[in-house]
Amino acid sequence: MSSGDAAEQSRRVSVLSWDQVRRLDAILGESVPIHGRGNFPTLSVQPRQIVQVVRARLEERGVVVRDVKLNGSAASHVLHQDNGLGYKDLDLIFGLNLTDDRTFRLVKDVVLDCLVDFLPEGVFRERITTLALKEAYVQKLVKVCNDTDRWSLISLSNNTGKNVELKFVDSLRRQFEFSVDSFQISLDSLLLFDRCSETAMSEMFHPTVQGESMYGDFEEALGHLCTKTIATHSPEEIRGGGLLKYCHLLVRGFRPSSETQMKQMQRYMCSRFFIDFPDISEQQRKLEGYLQNHFAGMEHKRYEYLLTLRRVVDESTVCLMGHERRQTLALISALALRVMAEQNAIPALSNITCYYQPAPYVRDVNFSNYYVAQVQSPIAACSNSYQTWLPCS
Repeated sequence: MSSGDAAEQSRRVSVLSWDQVRRLDAILGESVPIHGRGNFPTLSVQPRQIVQVVRARLEERGVVVRDVKLNGSAASHVLHQDNGLGYKDLDLIFGLNLTDDRTFRLVKDVVLDCLVDFLPEGVFRERITTLALKEAYVQKLVKVCNDTDRWSLISLSNNTGKNVELKFVDSLRRQFEFSVDSFQISLDSLLLFDRCSETAMSEMFHPTVQGESMYGDFEEALGHLCTKTIATHSPEEIRGGGLLKYCHLLVRGFRPSSETQMKQMQRYMCSRFFIDFPDISEQQRKLEGYLQNHFAGMEHKRYEYLLTLRRVVDESTVCLMGHERRQTLALISALALRVMAEQNAIPALSNITCYYQPAPYVRDVNFSNYYVAQVQSPIAACSNSYQTWLPCS
């Protein structure tokens, strides 16, 4: 490694303070319920426990785990508690070699097999198959295998949106969206301390834990987190969901560092969103999924979020034909109206009475200044499906 590479690597990495290590330890020791579907019982899982069990079982089966890291909003919470983001998902990254389809299947089977260990006493475990466990406890199962990315994701269900997400990564070209969610904290030293030390941690005696910013400069990214600044590199590389995360940050009080940067970033992210989700039904599934997964317990923020998203799409979409743009805006508006109805902000969703003042020249005695607006569902309002993205000239 050259001196320049070493200097760049040192800027990416920082040692956590004692307060940060304590917050990390508390997150890893917190019991998280994994809710089962149907008659399956709820599992109580500590993140440190499932990491240790999964790692041990993988290595028993010959899969070497290079490292385990905490990622995403939970890592940001560890580094700066009052960041305005909070955290929902617990993103745990296992670094390993995914050489072939057999290894992908092995990883999935090991994780499902580990869930048996967390079943409560009295459950007859011998007759529970891995397929049954997958149907009962897995919310999302993802496999990506191409020239640049080789990884899989197993998301364990939680009814409040606090999913335990186990990500197994061989290679991943882009590991962050914005600087404030670019942090990864290595858990290896803390987990080793758990296994080997008989003395409790203290400010004078605790393991050295390192954090890394995939954004590139740890202190700069941490400064963005503390000042609620939105920044990124190469926004055109952010997958389509980056637009939704960007609007979420805006609703949480984060702001881009400059208006010029904001306009450029919004155009890139809108274009990429319509590349990744060209069909109106795909857009609806993505939006509804995002609202469900990221606003559990914060339902009152959904309407503000959808208004913000609509404004950004309206201002910054440059790669759509007119009717396609109107179609997406109508979808967002319909979802916002539904959210208002769910919050009892309007009397009913399907039949809304609206009032308007007629012009002075209206003198017809049969004229009624009330009309009933029939509000369509989001799908009905946007039933015509088009290929929505066009190349930018």
